[in-house]
Amino acid sequence: MKYFYSSFILTILGLVAAYFLGGFVAVYICILLIILEVSLSFDNAVVNARILRHMSQVWQRRFIIYGIPIAVFGMRFLFPILIVSIAADMGMLQTLNLALNNPDEYHHALHSNKNQIYIFGGGFLLMVFLSFFFEEKETKWIRFLEDNHLIKTLSKSQNITLFIAILAGIILIMLTQNSTYAIAYFSAIVLYLGLGMFDEIFSTSGIKSGIMGFLYLEVLDASFSFDGVIGAFAMSQDIFIIMIGLGIGAMFVRSLTIYMVRKKILESFIYLEHGAHYAILALAVIMFIKIFYEVSEIITGTASMLFITLALIHSVLKRRNID
Repeated sequence: MKYFYSSFILTILGLVAAYFLGGFVAVYICILLIILEVSLSFDNAVVNARILRHMSQVWQRRFIIYGIPIAVFGMRFLFPILIVSIAADMGMLQTLNLALNNPDEYHHALHSNKNQIYIFGGGFLLMVFLSFFFEEKETKWIRFLEDNHLIKTLSKSQNITLFIAILAGIILIMLTQNSTYAIAYFSAIVLYLGLGMFDEIFSTSGIKSGIMGFLYLEVLDASFSFDGVIGAFAMSQDIFIIMIGLGIGAMFVRSLTIYMVRKKILESFIYLEHGAHYAILALAVIMFIKIFYEVSEIITGTASMLFITLALIHSVLKRRNID
């Protein structure tokens, strides 16, 4: 619980900072951003817990101590500036100056490159779901899918996950006819495979459950954060307000992850990680749809919470032998 207490203390400090930046309006926007981040990333907490429970307590602490600054300052502040810097062919300092003094132009530059961000995040999350879906599992949730004879046959193929991801990428490229999108999508696939390759290399050492697990969790957090970072500009143009609001939300999500690990929540609610991965699939699909149509963050957050809630209820019923 100490991580939640720390999150509450940092929340108070963050909201005080927001008040001095923009008064009660800024505080209100920060609260909305916190809700946005938590609602979009609850499934992230469940998946993180699945990875983190196999890591040592040292790396679990590092996930909080080092991971929160990366999540707050890296993904919610520096990453959007980096994206705009690359897209607009400007230096980082010049882009930061643009964000501080001309937020409308900065937002326009970020928004005009959102499709590449979405397709990268969608590609990575799709690989996360496919890897879970086709792995051998004792517990099945949606049985007509997971116990399907065709699925079982496909699961025996070593490269089925990569094949489906490549097929999905080809379809997206045919629909968009955009080489930049292709580079973004397959970069995400290569990154996922690269992390898996290094995980195998270090599998005989303690590094597997340390550095590689930490890196994987950070990339996963990045993929989940894209939607919130871009959607946050609908509420505020101030990058510091956005960083505070989304950063506080990220802290609560990470504290929730640690809580799940320490209390063995995934062992108690056996379908929860299934629901989280189906929520990841929904998020990946929504990110791809956003390339063509606008989709409200309300729909995104609701889809994620729907899968999590159904999995939670089904887990409780299973424990009571009503299943």
